[in-house]
Amino acid sequence: MMMNGIQEFLASYFDVLQTQDLSLFDQVFHKDCVLYAQQDGKTIVRPLPEYRRMVEGRESPQSRGFPRQDEILMIDLLSPEMALVKVRLQLFDSIMADYLNLMKIDGQWRIVAKHFHRVGDAAA
Repeated sequence: MMMNGIQEFLASYFDVLQTQDLSLFDQVFHKDCVLYAQQDGKTIVRPLPEYRRMVEGRESPQSRGFPRQDEILMIDLLSPEMALVKVRLQLFDSIMADYLNLMKIDGQWRIVAKHFHRVGDAAA
């Protein structure tokens, strides 16, 4: 039952990235979520409000006709209220790998931290 709930939650996460539906965005990410990456030798630390503005200010992959490729690679349950998830997906012309730290807050799964990495080009 718990795994089904996380898989359903991840479907919403994938939908958010493809459609950039901000009302769904606000249901998927915890308000205090922080995103982390290493890009070109630099550490990226992006608070959720900054990421939300980025999403709000661009056309969605779906509206631009990019294909959708979503894959759940791992779900590791730490407790009934916490999990670590690894996913891979196409975002625009890039393949991304994400580690998502999830917590069940007020009965709903939320992303509280996200580590992301651009794996390569979608066309490759």
